[in-house]
Amino acid sequence: MVEVRRSTVIDAPIEEVWGILRDFNGHDRWHPAVAQSRLTGARFTDQVGSVRDFRLTGGERVREQLLSLSDKSCSFSYAIVESDVPLNDYVAHVALKPVTDGRRTFWDWRSKFRPPKGREQELAQLVAEGVYDAGFSAIRALVAGTSNRSAPSTGSAAGSIEGQAIIVQRHGGPEELVMETVQVPPPGSGEIRLRHTAIGVNFIDVYCRTGYFDLLKPPSVPGMEAAGVVLDVGPGVTHLRVGDRVGYACPPVGAYASHRTMPADLVFQLPEDVSDETAAAGLLKAMTAEFLLHKVHPLQAGETVLVYAPAGGVGRMLCQWASHLGARVIGATSSPEKAAAARAAGAEAVILPGEISLESQVMELTAGHGADVILDAVGRDSFAHSLRALAIQGHLVSYGQASGPVGTWDIGALSSRSATISRPNFGHYTDTPGKVREITSRVFDALRAGVISVEIGQRVALADAAKAHRDLEGRSTTGSTILIPGESS
Repeated sequence: MVEVRRSTVIDAPIEEVWGILRDFNGHDRWHPAVAQSRLTGARFTDQVGSVRDFRLTGGERVREQLLSLSDKSCSFSYAIVESDVPLNDYVAHVALKPVTDGRRTFWDWRSKFRPPKGREQELAQLVAEGVYDAGFSAIRALVAGTSNRSAPSTGSAAGSIEGQAIIVQRHGGPEELVMETVQVPPPGSGEIRLRHTAIGVNFIDVYCRTGYFDLLKPPSVPGMEAAGVVLDVGPGVTHLRVGDRVGYACPPVGAYASHRTMPADLVFQLPEDVSDETAAAGLLKAMTAEFLLHKVHPLQAGETVLVYAPAGGVGRMLCQWASHLGARVIGATSSPEKAAAARAAGAEAVILPGEISLESQVMELTAGHGADVILDAVGRDSFAHSLRALAIQGHLVSYGQASGPVGTWDIGALSSRSATISRPNFGHYTDTPGKVREITSRVFDALRAGVISVEIGQRVALADAAKAHRDLEGRSTTGSTILIPGESS
């Protein structure tokens, strides 16, 4: 057996280098020896057991199988299963480690194989220089922005790659969420192409699926929140690079996919201390909590705030953040289990359904004063109760409609409490890079300080998005739900 080993240091953080290398079928995007490649035996390029079938620039065909892959150790192993180059019993291992300063990456690449007798030195040199050293140089040029390699050609369209996406063919129930194979085009001007690692599930996705919100026009892909890795950067994009770990919580819809191409202006880099799953589970919810408590109703210490669904993704963060700001928090939920979760998040008291109405319980808890602000995500079933539970000159913020639209109301009904009503739209608070920077800066600071935390209650395979929606609409979830591309259903 012949053993070949090479190592180098790349002047880029490990997340960036790993984001490129972990795409097992992406080597035709960066390695100068690879002309074109396609994936066989699997749906996803990071799926163990997948086989990449590629041709070298000299015309030789090679088929390699992914044996193992670990995001924790940033390593993978693979083996040649068929080759025009006689590298018999070839098994290779790639491993990355951060250099001490944290902004550079040590890359170790090694292999063992059995060459024909008399060709040991020739083939060892081919692997060491033509594969490993050439690969090192190519990645070094790519992260420096000097590579002239073109986008991959693994799809049916030039430059496209194959991915999986949840398609809504028509507005309707959860059964309309169906997994399909799609072609993901290369980025155009101002765009990036991403590989998603985790995808957030939110009630706005339900509104899009049903057609209540006019954000999704079938056939189309739902979803507004995800985290992932940048695969390609289009002309005009200067704030992101290939390999960046990024997140977003913004239109246009399209997050329920393994890969997507999208506008880059509202996509931002994730801090090193925020994981992909945390970002996907919490960005939209935390950004919502931020503008509700700091912009829609700048909460003051000593105010009483009533939070509906306090055990859910947004509600839990509202309880945490409002309590930190010095408000008295009352939760309104449906079960003792969720009441316990609300108290753990900072609710001083929790209201449960019973013989006594919600407004009566609020008045009893506040000695007849009522709630200074009510954050209501329920809608139709709660709106009238919320109006009656308000303090004089109280503020009702209706930011969701889980039970349906609130219907039409005579504005004169508000005069009984001199009430203020708000119906904020997420997009109006997050529609420019400047607004996103301001909100996410405060969100990340709150996460670091422990003011808010992200609880992932449910991890669901992307293919099972319909189940995630049924559970969300049935109010059987706690915390946040995320979809994981590549996991089996």
